[in-house]
Amino acid sequence: MGNIYLYYGDGAGKTTNALGLALRSLGHGRSVLMVQWMKGWPKTGEFKFQKKVRGYKVKQFGTVGWVDLLNPSEKDKRLAQKGLDYSKKVLHSKHPPKLLILDELAFTMHIGLVNTNEVLSILKKIPKDTDVVITGRKAPPALIRRAEFANELKLIKMPKKMVTTTGIQY
Repeated sequence: MGNIYLYYGDGAGKTTNALGLALRSLGHGRSVLMVQWMKGWPKTGEFKFQKKVRGYKVKQFGTVGWVDLLNPSEKDKRLAQKGLDYSKKVLHSKHPPKLLILDELAFTMHIGLVNTNEVLSILKKIPKDTDVVITGRKAPPALIRRAEFANELKLIKMPKKMVTTTGIQY
């Protein structure tokens, strides 16, 4: 069985860590699929990159705007479930990717857009040649227990004004 790598916490770099593993995997000729929840903006670097390299694909299941974390819309819930269904289909297909990145899935679970037990059920049988990376600000304790590697990113400091540099934050 493949391993689950979890990157969660309030610090920056969760998706960036996943993309570092993607770069390494691609360098070794391994296929990479990134499934993104709560992200529907095709102008990010990780989305644009799929046009430049073979073996790397990104599927987004989110809207362009922000999800209301206290009261997610029905559309947000439908898109999240659609992303989970897609991930399950891909993971258990005849030719799954060698690296499957489930970006923001942990936070999607935390706010209740998808059912934690359903996610854990999907993760029970990971193909032996597939590794899974899961990211998200908050992670349910059951997901932390399930992961072979769990890394918490902690915010130490940041500027008072939001920094958004093209190619760094998006």
